[in-house]
Amino acid sequence: MSNNEIKEVYDISEYRVGFWTIKDTGVRMFLVEGSERAMLVDTGFGKGDLKTTVAGLTKLPLFLVNTHADHDHVGANKQFGSTYMNPKETDYYVGHNPNDIVTMIPTHEGQVFDLGDRKFEVIDIPGHTPGCIALLDRANRILISGDSLSLNPVFMFGTGRNLGNYLESMRKLESIKGSFETIWPSHGDGPLEISLISEYIEAAELLLAGKLVGSRPERDLPCLQYRHRRAQFFY
Repeated sequence: MSNNEIKEVYDISEYRVGFWTIKDTGVRMFLVEGSERAMLVDTGFGKGDLKTTVAGLTKLPLFLVNTHADHDHVGANKQFGSTYMNPKETDYYVGHNPNDIVTMIPTHEGQVFDLGDRKFEVIDIPGHTPGCIALLDRANRILISGDSLSLNPVFMFGTGRNLGNYLESMRKLESIKGSFETIWPSHGDGPLEISLISEYIEAAELLLAGKLVGSRPERDLPCLQYRHRRAQFFY
């Protein structure tokens, strides 16, 4: 694949020095460079040569972390050979990617990825999928939230989704919101305001109580779309 073709696949922006967002057809990945190694978060749909693209941004030793195993987050995993992933996502990943030869390294709550001069802590936030994680950089006050927070609708229908677990995960993030001031989502506009967490808590509570009215989504999906302030669910 030529350099021009790579540029057409990926939209790359450097948010801060050593912190890149890489967009692939509506899904956002992250590359973070420390003083000793670099971390790639998710691999998109897998349409391009992501490994070569990332190698053009950093020369440091690289490792991959998946926020969860939905297809638009793991598409180029096989280009890297191994990934850190919550064990609750492993069966889903293997079942949907049987030809990928990828070493799965389990993550766990509180695990810290040390890049040298910056660190990211694993926060388990199940709900959107059973093994969703967020990644928290306390020193730089950044949270990478995966699909669990967005100005786009959060998918909460289908196998493995659990709105009750999602609500508890949002309450968990609310309880530590003093540790970050910037939220980077995988979809939609970003970064997000911290106040969006409380809006998603309210929306989940109302939806579980049957107090929100759904409408047919514009997309052809087997669900309804629910809105409360800026929070939205496909449920």
